[in-house]
Amino acid sequence: MRMDAEVAQEAAAQADAGFLWDFWYPAVRSTEIRGQRLVTAMLLEVPLVLGRTAEGKAFAMRDSCPHRGIPLSYGRLDGNVVECCYHGWRFDACSGQCVEIPSLSSQDKLKVERIFAGHFPCEERDGYVWVYMNAPGSKLPETIPGAPGLTVFSDKYKIMHLSCELPSHIDHGIIGLMDPAHGPFVHQSWFWRKRGSIHEKAKQFEPIPNGFRMCPHSPSTNSAPYQLLKKITGEPVTTTIDFVLPNIRTEEDRSGKMWFSSRATVTPVRRDLCRIDFVAAWNLFFLPVSIFKIFGKIFLRQDQETMIRQAEGLKHNPRLMLIDDADRPAKWYFALKASLIESRRTGAAMVHPMDGPVTLRWRS
Repeated sequence: MRMDAEVAQEAAAQADAGFLWDFWYPAVRSTEIRGQRLVTAMLLEVPLVLGRTAEGKAFAMRDSCPHRGIPLSYGRLDGNVVECCYHGWRFDACSGQCVEIPSLSSQDKLKVERIFAGHFPCEERDGYVWVYMNAPGSKLPETIPGAPGLTVFSDKYKIMHLSCELPSHIDHGIIGLMDPAHGPFVHQSWFWRKRGSIHEKAKQFEPIPNGFRMCPHSPSTNSAPYQLLKKITGEPVTTTIDFVLPNIRTEEDRSGKMWFSSRATVTPVRRDLCRIDFVAAWNLFFLPVSIFKIFGKIFLRQDQETMIRQAEGLKHNPRLMLIDDADRPAKWYFALKASLIESRRTGAAMVHPMDGPVTLRWRS
């Protein structure tokens, strides 16, 4: 087991990285863990090993044996037990508790059951294995909310998943995700919008717990898919967009009985790398998964290329600025994050940066 000083040092380093702990983060797709296979993931600079027990329950452990530190992912999964490849130490996959140390003799008095490998709660939602990341050296809270699920509006629907990595800090990834003004420049295309279609917009926002909402509104007239949906249903289209800490942007589009729901998460892998996981569900009969996946990949690739270019400039530590009103959501994000950290430090109630509904105006 590591010394308390080591745990404290690691926790301090990861806090400096600007990570938010005590939240659920998507680690891997559910389809990646099957049979006796062990897979690895990195969340908030914590190496994880994930697998599925003989009963089919997903589990997540720290990918490090507490004996000599070798990754447990080099070992093997035996039913409900993960065995280290170095000395054969065996750990219960769902609790991290050591159940056997083969080298112990009958004279040894070491209490094996007091030894634990790092373990994290995990749940499966919408085709992902979510892991609840509590800070190194901290105890899990007595009650943990369920992992977030994608909102759907009918029993039958299509669903699709996409992901890509961004070579940037989580903060840059998130404010890029919620940025309302880059569309005509980053996402120029015949099927979405053109640079020449830029016009002034006004949207109302309101505070919600740990986040903010772009209130239900008619989507942009310079976005072809929304106009197609309106023409097919013969009814208005409304869009609602939420952002909630630590990293979740959801969008719900409704037109009559037709609906489209999506969730994008920007998850920190390291302090210089994050990952977008995008899942969408819909009951639009005219939109096959294969077609949407093609367009979705184009969108993500455009964002990814932009972040790669931004990372090149950020290497030189330039001075940055945020302006109103297009950058107000980014300001709210930083204020929400700071307020949450301060609330957890002092125990005082979290102060929301928004006093109430507000209308923002920008051109895009």
